[in-house]
Amino acid sequence: MFASMLRELRYLLHNKWDLAMVLIAPLVVILLFSGMFLKGKPDHLPIAVIDQDQSELSRNIDRYLSLNHTLDVKYRTQNQTEAETLLNQTKIWGYVHIPAGAEQRLVNAQDAQISIAFNQSFFSVGNTVSSAMLVATLNAIADFSGESYFGNLLPYLDVPTPNVKISTLYNPNLSYEFYLEPFLIPAILHLLLCCCVAFAIGQELKRKTLRSWANQQNYIRALFAKILVYVIIFTLWTWAWMFWLIVFRGWFVAGSVWLILAGQILLYFAYACISSTVVLASQDLGRTFGFVAVYGGSSLSFAGVTLPLNNAPIFTQFWSMIIPYTPYARLQTEQWVVGSDIAISLLPFFILLGYCLFYFLLSALLMKKLVKE
Repeated sequence: MFASMLRELRYLLHNKWDLAMVLIAPLVVILLFSGMFLKGKPDHLPIAVIDQDQSELSRNIDRYLSLNHTLDVKYRTQNQTEAETLLNQTKIWGYVHIPAGAEQRLVNAQDAQISIAFNQSFFSVGNTVSSAMLVATLNAIADFSGESYFGNLLPYLDVPTPNVKISTLYNPNLSYEFYLEPFLIPAILHLLLCCCVAFAIGQELKRKTLRSWANQQNYIRALFAKILVYVIIFTLWTWAWMFWLIVFRGWFVAGSVWLILAGQILLYFAYACISSTVVLASQDLGRTFGFVAVYGGSSLSFAGVTLPLNNAPIFTQFWSMIIPYTPYARLQTEQWVVGSDIAISLLPFFILLGYCLFYFLLSALLMKKLVKE
């Protein structure tokens, strides 16, 4: 088995493009997305304020919007058409409209008719800017009502008021680095892994070296060794990235880091076996890469990470169940973010193990068939 691994390493060292796929490409992916999410979440998003009231209330809202570091009040106007034009041109992400008479209606216990509009076609940014505008506007109205208006009309009363505490659990800063990056890096690396494994086995078929590489006596060890080389390489890249994220960036693991590391090995091994199964069954690299693009490329979307699976169509839920990334995403969330008990994460761990055993056995059977032909 070690001889087969050394054979594969020698092949990589003598083929610069294959070597670049396992050394340069993962490094570029890690540097690119680590840099992209380094700030955590977008801030100073440009918005507009349509102040048609020109009152103390509107000035208070403007002040609170300006103090919110997520927002940047870039335009101030009294013309709603102008603000909508800026929104359509994507020069702003949203606006707060304070119509004439808003303050007067508010103090008369009527609807102030203040409205907020935002661009939801960019989903993440839209949610971020809408939440920030809403919170800032409500705080400004509460401050105006308590300090500027009622504070001048009512005598001082020491009356306790009810408080409602809202806590954001597990990711209180709403950081994209902590939410999205831990899913995105393994999702892209496992896709690269599938391509590397498919090409490595496809080259054996193309050069007609399959029998010499894996004869009847040791074809299982030869297949395992070839797959293991790529699993080790991509696993080490993932661990190096995790070291950066945990040690240097400070995103600590709430649960068992060892279970996450073991889960990553199974994740990569499962996808490597799937890739080898497809290339041995089709004996066509073009078809294999097409399958890998659809099957592996859809992992992040269908694992319930970025898009919810609640009330999803039956096909979507079925597709989610047949990809190994789904149990891995659950395991990683439970152990890295939530800090669940290890017993809870054993189910997705054993599901990953089942994928590995099933597809490796299938690959071995296909290899045996090809060697005998």
